[in-house]
Amino acid sequence: MGHLTAWFDHEFLRLQSEWRELIQTFEPNAIYHRTFAHELSFGEHLVRSAAAVEQTFDGITANLWDDPFEWTLPENLSTREKLVEYFDEVEATRQRGFGLFKDDEDLLKEVMTPSGKMHLASLLLDTLVRARNHQLRAEQIRKQIKVR
Repeated sequence: MGHLTAWFDHEFLRLQSEWRELIQTFEPNAIYHRTFAHELSFGEHLVRSAAAVEQTFDGITANLWDDPFEWTLPENLSTREKLVEYFDEVEATRQRGFGLFKDDEDLLKEVMTPSGKMHLASLLLDTLVRARNHQLRAEQIRKQIKVR
């Protein structure tokens, strides 16, 4: 695995680890509680973070670019345990995708996404940014709620 591929792998692993840590710090009955200050809840941001990763790696591995909206509804992921199971599924999908990358040159390959052709490196970076943004918003909500 090349340096850039290893960096991406590390960043996605770190993101997954942070989802797990965050979900354990939040009161189970408040995971999806919305506040007036935020459009989405803590749980919705974590799920959207994981869903961004899932969508990208389902696209890379199986050319399935569907938004995982239907199976990531709060009704389906209503407990910490179900959220952790979902995070595990996302991680398994991500690992299958990374299994396709033999070296950094693979990241220069183009894939056809719903928005057009993209180099894999650009797609992975975009996914990390979107997923990290949602994860950071979840952290922000957690901090604001704990302050009260």
